[in-house]
Amino acid sequence: MASTVTTEPSENSAAPSRPGYGQLLRTRGAWTFLLPGFAARQPFAMLTLSIVLLVQHTTGSYGAAGAAAAATGVSMALFAPYSGRLADRYGQRAVLVPGILVHTLSALALTALALAHAPLWALFAAAVPTGASVPQIGPMVRARWGVKLQDSPLMATAAAFESVTDELTFVVGPLLATALCTAVDPAAGLVTEAALTLVGGLLFAARKSTQPLVTEAGHARVKQASALRVPGVRVLAVTFLGIGSVFGGMQVGLAAFTESIGEPGLNGVLYGTFAAGNMLSGIACGTIAWKVAPQRRLVVGYAALALTASALWTAHSVLVLAGLGLLVGMCIAPALITGYTLVESLAPAGARTEAFTWLTGAVALGQAAAVTAAGQLEDRLWDGAGFLVPMAGTLLALATLVTLRSRLIARPRALTVARGVGHRVPVTVD
Repeated sequence: MASTVTTEPSENSAAPSRPGYGQLLRTRGAWTFLLPGFAARQPFAMLTLSIVLLVQHTTGSYGAAGAAAAATGVSMALFAPYSGRLADRYGQRAVLVPGILVHTLSALALTALALAHAPLWALFAAAVPTGASVPQIGPMVRARWGVKLQDSPLMATAAAFESVTDELTFVVGPLLATALCTAVDPAAGLVTEAALTLVGGLLFAARKSTQPLVTEAGHARVKQASALRVPGVRVLAVTFLGIGSVFGGMQVGLAAFTESIGEPGLNGVLYGTFAAGNMLSGIACGTIAWKVAPQRRLVVGYAALALTASALWTAHSVLVLAGLGLLVGMCIAPALITGYTLVESLAPAGARTEAFTWLTGAVALGQAAAVTAAGQLEDRLWDGAGFLVPMAGTLLALATLVTLRSRLIARPRALTVARGVGHRVPVTVD
């Protein structure tokens, strides 16, 4: 334990010890889970938008479409942490395989019900298991990086790389979903999502050798220490709720805006621009050897996110909306990367996958609430009123973050003293 602490880099040596993406990608065995992991997480970026476009087509209501998508998001947010906890306890493969099968069948059932103009309650009945069984590939990949890198300074680079990978899927996913739903068939997006989940998820699950090992001692740790019991994890979850409100509000707002101007095909392009900004800033974050404490970076970056998101509802042209979307996207990646870096130092080692899924679930819950609220605003107010939701969500989350930011400082813990102390080295400048 003591040697782990002493090997942490000092602030003065941070720059030379953080070589960046090149060395990260040369980590032995990394590509064996990165490639199938990328394929398996791609459907996640398609799911909500595919549901919105399909249900709006069959019902003619953004409110109904948002509610159906929200049911999926809420169920995912509620069940994702339990999926992560089970993965910590029994192994990722044991959780992935049955979840993938349930998700595929549920998504196909939801598609069939929507096309049959089933009542909204029936869509909800299919949407709940669809969301509850979404494979938590991103948190599982992050947990595998944790095993590979341990307390290496490359963990911050890995967090940035994973954010970039997530955002690359959010560039490709909405474009693919929109193209399939508008040019092929309204159901094509959700059907493709189900097929990609089945194939990509099973390929990722097959890479059993890179998943975190599960031991009897690990079972005991997971049972005793839940990630949500850590105050800092709860603060980060609220922060990520605000990020989810941006994703959800953007999806509905952009769909309604492009529909109102008679150019629905631009929806994927505009959302792709938003996600591209996120991806580009994520790439930049991974190449910087930060000397500012992560808690301070998160507050400053989140303030920028709230400011830019608050301007979205004022846009009345495609170019202005694209520019604002790009800026909002550029502000999201630093917040996500810093949040995931912080949770690595805050969460108990035996509950790390669970901690990551709490954050992922918080994004999904915020997205679900935003989709619902934005859909109602679009139906009842003007085209583009859904953009009020990202403004409200980020401002509320920012207020919480500023008030409780002191809880983001890692405290020594009996189970992971070395990790907690080691990650506090660069924080002592506060």
